Amino acid sequence: MKQNNKKHILFRYGLISLFFIFFGILVMIMLFKTTVIEAGAWNDRARRELSRIDTIRPERGNILADNGNILACNLKVYDIKIDLRHNKVKDLRAIPWAKVDSLADSLDVYYPRVRNLHVHPDTLAKYSWKTRLHRELEKDPDKRPRALRIARNKTLEDFEKIKKFPFMKDFKGKGFRNPVYKEEKNIRMYPYGRMAYRSIGRVNENAATRQIHGYSGLEKDLDSLLYGRPGLAKKVALTNGITNWVATPAVRGYDIRTTIDIDLQDMLEEELNNICADANAEWGTAILMEVKTGEIKAISNIELLEDGTYGEALNRAVLPFEPGSVMKPISLMIAFEDGLVKHVTDQVSCAPFQRTSDPHGSGMKTMKQVIEQSSNPGIARVIFRGYEKDPARFHDRLAELGFFEPIRSGIAGECTPRIRKLLPKDSKGNNITIKARHLDLARQAYGYNTELPPLFTLAVYNAIANGGRYVRPHLMKGLVDEDGNDSIIPIQYIRDRICSEETARKVRECIAEVVWGEHGTARAVRDDRVKVAGKTGTAYPVENGVYNTAKRRYAFAGFFPYENPQYSCIALVLGPSGTSANRTSGQVVKNMAVKMYSRGRLNNSSTYTAEAKGHKPIVVGSEKCDNNMLASSIGAKGMKHYKTAKVHPEGAVPNVKGFDAPTAVKILEERGINVRLSGAGYVVAQSIPAGTGIRPNQTITLHLRI
Repeated sequence: MKQNNKKHILFRYGLISLFFIFFGILVMIMLFKTTVIEAGAWNDRARRELSRIDTIRPERGNILADNGNILACNLKVYDIKIDLRHNKVKDLRAIPWAKVDSLADSLDVYYPRVRNLHVHPDTLAKYSWKTRLHRELEKDPDKRPRALRIARNKTLEDFEKIKKFPFMKDFKGKGFRNPVYKEEKNIRMYPYGRMAYRSIGRVNENAATRQIHGYSGLEKDLDSLLYGRPGLAKKVALTNGITNWVATPAVRGYDIRTTIDIDLQDMLEEELNNICADANAEWGTAILMEVKTGEIKAISNIELLEDGTYGEALNRAVLPFEPGSVMKPISLMIAFEDGLVKHVTDQVSCAPFQRTSDPHGSGMKTMKQVIEQSSNPGIARVIFRGYEKDPARFHDRLAELGFFEPIRSGIAGECTPRIRKLLPKDSKGNNITIKARHLDLARQAYGYNTELPPLFTLAVYNAIANGGRYVRPHLMKGLVDEDGNDSIIPIQYIRDRICSEETARKVRECIAEVVWGEHGTARAVRDDRVKVAGKTGTAYPVENGVYNTAKRRYAFAGFFPYENPQYSCIALVLGPSGTSANRTSGQVVKNMAVKMYSRGRLNNSSTYTAEAKGHKPIVVGSEKCDNNMLASSIGAKGMKHYKTAKVHPEGAVPNVKGFDAPTAVKILEERGINVRLSGAGYVVAQSIPAGTGIRPNQTITLHLRI
């Protein structure tokens, strides 16, 4: 028996020995094949691997406001997810529904799936986390999602917070040992949301190169500075394998310090939004600029969205539009500079001329009156004094001033003015009569047959306010490198001068009459606290090749304070016919001037107390309250009552104009309408007209004023 066992054991050892000998022979053969026969191929592969150079992506620079506040930056964030197929979830004997419901309640409070979750019962039933978690956990364990996203673009604090929620805190372990995990990613962050959205711009990632570059606004125009310089990494062989070795480190992009003033930007956006809402405008654009430096302190572009609210939109500040009468001071500036008129009291006939007449009368008028009353024949006759014989020279004169040169403001999509040169032949060689050219010259003089971007118009008005110095409007103030070295970009000029100081003074004097003259077209822009000077302009938009007379573009360009101009401003609004630039775009400029004055932003020390001397307040309150005692105790001269709630038809948006904010919000939310408030006081306008049918999850913006 022992003999047989010994034979079996020796036989097995023999087989094992033969196997190892055979395996060893195979290893030797493969080693010989690799190191001798195929040595060249393996050496080539090693050289290729070690010679491979990878690109190190640089960190993109930040975009900063003029005071250093961050407008755009890089941020490391996390998507927080749960693996419902994880062993620790699948091994649960039974789903603890009470804990799951507590988890859902916590997520609905801190990380809801949709905004305004609790506004409507249908929204809550459909989008609550309780509904979603029950639906997923009731599935077969092998069919549950492996990556159910709980929150997107959150911080490490959020991750640690979620891990301590009910149900989640029952799972212990780190990394893959815990079903709750995070995925890291870098995003471009804009702390002020859509403020100056089009001007700041946005970025996107190239799918092929994985590089992130700007595609709009400053992000695009200054991409070469923001992007930085990529680095290089080589493969090197170490004892523990091949690894990356940084040969050339990546250089971080510059931080761009812009000229944007956050406070002024917020004020301009609010004023433009309010005026557009009051006028039922389709869109509006406005620019505020510092006169001496050309720094663009605020720029806003809004348009009416499908939900009835206004949002940041296409940057029309740099797109060309027919300017209308805001062109007249520019024509007058050329006339003064060329000696066609010498004094503001020089007169010209305003009788009908070149198919146009003056609604204010056809008598003789001074240059002040021509601009004050916006006389088309008056300004056309002045320009004809110098350019009647050769209308093409008017275009050349504008070119001499640098009028057609790119401003290079830093705003993406910038266009140059379009003013046709009135040559005797067209592009096909056909003759153009002098009569037709004269008609076009007259129209160009008063702002038709031309297209000017608002930014270019403002640049000329700014030069007039600046004593003729034609400073370049710009959004970039300085650069900060990765070592923190700050460099300020000096003031640049399109031309050292667009006109003489004397000419600029004369034109300013004429422009002031538009607001402060007895027959000025912008008398509603007057305010005794700060003197605004500027020119109105209106034009019909061209749609499908013809003028749409149901709409108008209302423009106002000017500067303030008149005595010592510090800021220039232009506003352009497209709205229904029937109002005026005086009541729309002019109010944007006026309100900005008054607000800046009240905040001491015009080198003044104004206080509300000083302005209130000799005035008695008006008490504003609900009709439900007896405010007579309050009014008499403070010496108020009157009472102004809000409207009280009334019954409105079901299924339609109610009219809440004149209501105090709490009452209006209550009425609307009872109908299932989400409410946004803009301003303070009582409701003066609502973004969705009364009587409109109510849609699910609808949002209305109420504009408030005191």
